[in-house]
Amino acid sequence: MPLAGKGMLLTSMDIGPADEAEFNRWYDREHLEERVAIDGFIEARRYVAHDGKPKYLSLYSTATFEVLDSPAYRTALANQTAWSKANISRFKNMIRAVARITISRGTGRGAALGIIRLRPAAGSAETLRTALRDHLDPAKLDGIISMHLIESDPLLSKPITDDPSAPNPGAGDWFVLIDATDVNAVPAAAACFAAFKAEAVSSGVYNLMWDIAKSDL
Repeated sequence: MPLAGKGMLLTSMDIGPADEAEFNRWYDREHLEERVAIDGFIEARRYVAHDGKPKYLSLYSTATFEVLDSPAYRTALANQTAWSKANISRFKNMIRAVARITISRGTGRGAALGIIRLRPAAGSAETLRTALRDHLDPAKLDGIISMHLIESDPLLSKPITDDPSAPNPGAGDWFVLIDATDVNAVPAAAACFAAFKAEAVSSGVYNLMWDIAKSDL
């Protein structure tokens, strides 16, 4: 599969203008490398919105889905650095999806990412997954390198900035990821999912900032 591994952590958030430089410094100099160093993590990518909310988005690939509920990862969450705690406390509008990669088609990664957030109706998962598989085909779409579906685990996907006891209707949401060579290639690919308007929650287009793999450490 073009996406490495079987599990993915998606995080997205806004940050206040006064804290943005420090937030980016922390992400670029500590956080991404620290997370990729955890046993079972394979790689991570950072994005900034071209057209979408929240402004920042990160994708972390893991060898298996179970890595995202492993002792190693739980230990990391429970022992955040002081720099991490300071930045995390400033997150706004956070999305945190602990997900399985269920469909991944194509070859390679793109410099831009389209994302469509879907909320399956109760009991519709298998039907929706089958229908999406037919649309997740980059072969006939110019500028589209690969396309993917990740499905959040509702028990693990609550934002770490929220009250863990608070209800979260989006905890089981799915995300279509569209890897493109350029942001201008994304709209035509996203239009292929117009049939899923009833399930769509939001969409966006993001530019890649940088990525890091375990082999880079």
